[in-house]
Amino acid sequence: MDNSIVISTPPHVKSKRTTKSIMLDVLIALLPCTVAGCVFFGWQALLIILMSVFSCVATEFVYFFIANKGFAKKCKDAKAVCRRWVKQFDFTSIVTGLILALILPTTNKWYEVFYEVIIGGIFAIAIVKMLFGGTGKNLVNPAAAARVFMFISFAITTYTAPNFSGLDLTTGVFTDSTNLSWLLSADGNPVTRVSVLDLFIGTGVAGCIGETCKAAIILGYVYLCVRKVIKWWQPLLFIAVFGFTAVFMSGFAYVKTGGYIYNIQLFLPHLFSGGVLFGAVFMFTDYSTSPKGVYGQIVYYIAAALLVAILRYFTKFEVTSFVILIMNLFVPLIDKYIIRRPFGYVKTKKAKKAKSVEEKVEEAAENMIVDTTAEAKSGKEGN
Repeated sequence: MDNSIVISTPPHVKSKRTTKSIMLDVLIALLPCTVAGCVFFGWQALLIILMSVFSCVATEFVYFFIANKGFAKKCKDAKAVCRRWVKQFDFTSIVTGLILALILPTTNKWYEVFYEVIIGGIFAIAIVKMLFGGTGKNLVNPAAAARVFMFISFAITTYTAPNFSGLDLTTGVFTDSTNLSWLLSADGNPVTRVSVLDLFIGTGVAGCIGETCKAAIILGYVYLCVRKVIKWWQPLLFIAVFGFTAVFMSGFAYVKTGGYIYNIQLFLPHLFSGGVLFGAVFMFTDYSTSPKGVYGQIVYYIAAALLVAILRYFTKFEVTSFVILIMNLFVPLIDKYIIRRPFGYVKTKKAKKAKSVEEKVEEAAENMIVDTTAEAKSGKEGN
């Protein structure tokens, strides 16, 4: 009988579900954001999505083909290597490519971003994922790392607004993040310039493809919770801490024409602006780059929310992808110092200490003395 122990990559989940089925659920949850992005931003958004997904899947295939010596012996084993790749394909590269596309802005000059998206997809899969060992072994979120890489390399700071007439906008293109300059400026009044409803639906709001329509993100969140892919409290904890911290950082109230507006009213505008909600649902909850224990996860989401709110306030820019990378790097430390309860652990009751012979003799003598004293007292009372 083979009693060998198989050591696999964490996290270890006692379930019949596979990585492929979980990734398929994530893809289904991302569909509302994908459809909304294509409706709002047109064929340019669809082109970016297709390029990103193709680049990630192709990079994974090429890397796997080379690593498994598909070119050896004049590609004699190429067919067998392709079969092995198809057999192990788990949709993770499709998820990475789709998330990367959804956190990118569109542009009318699609040919300028063609090579940028392809390079970003190659970086996400080849450098961040496959170089560290593949699925489940990546140190940081591949899509977030690629987004930061593209931001630094290509200076992607221009965000296009959908062509909707619901807002009185002088231009459809902005050179800052999603309305954060309005929201975080000391003398601005985002409540009147951009309504909460516009931010929630995404009409006329400049931003990335999948981040503008918050209603679509919430649909995806509900689906992931129903399918038990993520825990329902994780994004909510992040959102609550982030929202109240952002309101606190903005001060108690600021002056507007005709009186004061209290900043508690800015809770939803803060939440519905930028990529906070998308990151909380689809990126911070990544299995391989988030803590494994419950207490570690609580620390992780609270720290991430505080960082996003504070850095947003001081930089006046969208920092969600940067914070994801920072927190991913701290996950090994969190798992090390916040020790989780082992799987199947049951707290054992402390066994009563067995009494020695001497202790039993002493206890019997004390009881005898007490009984004798009690009898003497009762005798006196009877007399």
